[in-house]
Parts: sequence; structure tokens; C-alpha cells
Amino acid sequence: MTTAQLAKRTEFLSKFYDAAPMKHTFKLELSFDNDGNAHFVLPYQKEFCHSLLDTHGGVIATMIDNAGWFTAATRYETWVNTSELTVRLHEPANQEELRAYGQIVRAGGKICVVSMEVKSASDRLVATGAGTFVVSEKVMKLPEDIS
Repeated sequence: MTTAQLAKRTEFLSKFYDAAPMKHTFKLELSFDNDGNAHFVLPYQKEFCHSLLDTHGGVIATMIDNAGWFTAATRYETWVNTSELTVRLHEPANQEELRAYGQIVRAGGKICVVSMEVKSASDRLVATGAGTFVVSEKVMKLPEDIS
């Protein structure tokens, strides 16, 4: 994939994410690095805490899935489906902003494997994960283009 193609794809995926209600619910911001790896930033929010007032592991798992899915999706013009997801929680978020990153392990014709990590604002490794994403034949469209 050329640099121009990757830029076009990440722009499309940013618009695709902008239409997702979860973006506004979670206040989870998406960006991409020059290699097409997805980066998500989640500000600390009490609404997503467990009883001890720290970010719930399920929210962290959502960050891992998003980082993996959007990283995989940069490599294909068609839809990808999360097939397998593993999450390892290493330590608490400590009420800090969290940052999730994805990185391609292997992008094949039918599956894409991605490794993911979540770090705190103070650069502590909070969680790691891995995902397998199945490449479908369904062309991705922006929600307003779906009829």
C-alpha cells in the first residue's frame, strides 16, 4: 500500500469512526501514525469506573479491540470482523488517561493478526492484547452511504 493509499484509507476510517455512537459515549479519540497503526486516547472518566473508582477492565478491553480492529482495517478495502480477542490486564489504570495502540503482526489475504497495548499517561503498561480479524468480501461504506 502506498503512502497516499494509506492516508486515504485512514481518512475514511476516521470518518467511519466519527459516525459511531460509542465515540461520543466513551469520548475515545482516534488517530493513526504514519504506518497506519490506530491510536486511541481515553480520558479518565468516573462513569466508566468500578466500585473502587478506577477504569473498569471491560472499558480497557474495548480500547484493545478498537485499536486492533482499526489497525487491521487500514490494510483492507473490505470489512474485517473480530474473530478472536485476548486481553491481559497487568495493573490498574490509577485514574489516569489511557492510550491504546495497535500494530500489525501479519496481514494475510483472509486473516489479519494484530498486537495491542494500553499504557497510562505516565507510560505504565496497563494491558496487552492480541486480535485475529477475518477479512470479509463486504465493502465498507460510510453510514450515510448505506441504503
